This record gives sequence, C-alpha cells and structure tokens, in this order.
Amino acid sequence: QVQLVESGGGLVQPGGSLRLSCTASGSIFSFNAMGWYRQAPGKQRDLVAAITSGVSTNYADSVKGRFTISRDNAKNTVYLQMNSLKPEDTAVYYCNAKRVSPYDTRDYWGQGTQVTVSS
Repeated sequence: QVQLVESGGGLVQPGGSLRLSCTASGSIFSFNAMGWYRQAPGKQRDLVAAITSGVSTNYADSVKGRFTISRDNAKNTVYLQMNSLKPEDTAVYYCNAKRVSPYDTRDYWGQGTQVTVSS
C-alpha cells in the first residue's frame, strides 16, 4: 500500500516562503510522476506543479517563477518550495503520485496540508 506523507504547511504572511515535503513509503522511482495539487474552499483541486521520473517539470501559470518542485530520490521525497506567497495561494495542498501501466493509470494521494497566506 502506497503512503504519501506531507509536511511543511502553515500560516505565512504575504511575500513569505514555505517548503512542503512529501515522503513516499517506497521508492519514488516506481512512479512515473509526482506532483502537488491544491484545493481552496468551494473550488476544484488543481495541479500546481509536477515532476516526472526523468525530472521534467511543469507548473501552473499562476505559480511560475515563484514555486519550484524538486525530488530527492535517496529520501523518497518530493519538495515544493513556495516563495513570494500570495493570499490566493491559500489552500489545502495535496501530494500526488502517478503510476502508469499499459492497462491503467493509478493516482495516490496524501492527506493534505493546509497553507494559509494572510497578514
């Protein structure tokens, strides 16, 4: 059973920074991609950033230039460095791991971590 454990959320002032971590119960090499999604109250869950096993990355337009996703394979951990935070970044952030086979695509999710940007 895959487990993803997130940490690093909290309350930060506008313009501040936070780093989220997501540690998998097994090797992250087994996943085709890992990423971070976020969901604000009353809104859908949207992709924030993703990184493939080949370390290609993609970002939502709203976070480009401010957020950076990275991975440490030795620690089975993916990070999201968030700089220049804005109130509109407030949401629950979820770690996602994706495993693609010829037969299906499986998504695994963490429990979520709250990020609140407020003065």
